[in-house]
Amino acid sequence: MFQKLMATGNSPAAFFLRISLGIVMLAHGMQQTFGLFGGIGLNREIGYYTGTFNIPWIISFLGILTISFGAICLIIGLWSRLMALLIGLFLLTALMLVHIHNGFFMNWKGINSGEGFEYHILGFGIVIAIIIYGSGWLSIDRMLTHRHKIN
Repeated sequence: MFQKLMATGNSPAAFFLRISLGIVMLAHGMQQTFGLFGGIGLNREIGYYTGTFNIPWIISFLGILTISFGAICLIIGLWSRLMALLIGLFLLTALMLVHIHNGFFMNWKGINSGEGFEYHILGFGIVIAIIIYGSGWLSIDRMLTHRHKIN
């Protein structure tokens, strides 16, 4: 089962999709984990999730860990299908709890109270492609499954 989860072709498209999603989610993860790029850091982020949305602290922590560690795994191509699924769940939660009330479009002009969910639709498309096609070209998943087939 785990072997099937890691199996992947050698698609350059899958490579670029996982790298793109990994970089974007890593930036968000670094905001939430370490307060980089204008973020508020782990403790305040968990406080925001628990206080505003009543999400238990452990679920909040695991969500933040997902977008931080999961993004790194996507970038290196390790467990990409699983990490994409978890990131997709994180995006879905963010869409449903925060962004759906702000409409479809991002807040380009700074006049709305928050951001819309157009970004999440793009994320879901990438997540689905990674779940279907796997890590693709230049991935640890490919290296491990290819080596397994030789032995």
